[in-house]
Amino acid sequence: MTLKIAIDADAAVAPYEQLRAQISAQARSGALPVGYRLPTVRGLAEDLGLAANTVAKAYRALEADGVIETRGRNGTFVAAAGDAAERQAAVAAAAFAEQVHRLGLSRADAGAAVEEALRAAYGK
Repeated sequence: MTLKIAIDADAAVAPYEQLRAQISAQARSGALPVGYRLPTVRGLAEDLGLAANTVAKAYRALEADGVIETRGRNGTFVAAAGDAAERQAAVAAAAFAEQVHRLGLSRADAGAAVEEALRAAYGK
């Protein structure tokens, strides 16, 4: 099993975000199993032709999302991301529901706001 990353230098999306999104998607789909050891920041940067800071930024974002975990000198590994991501989504959804209820929005209006935000984030 190997990490498969393709960075499009001409894309409107920043390279660190492309890297973050691809590793996240592969971890959540199971293409990268829990416990899979990721390349070092320097190693991956060299392989992809990116600056080490770009890869480090992506790794920090992935760690904040609970997708990967760093074990000091032992390296960086894919974490049990599905559970962490689902918990974060549930917390965010509950906070959103409380906020729109306080604001007096109807369920339909709240749902429309969610659909619009998802459309903006994911595209059609």
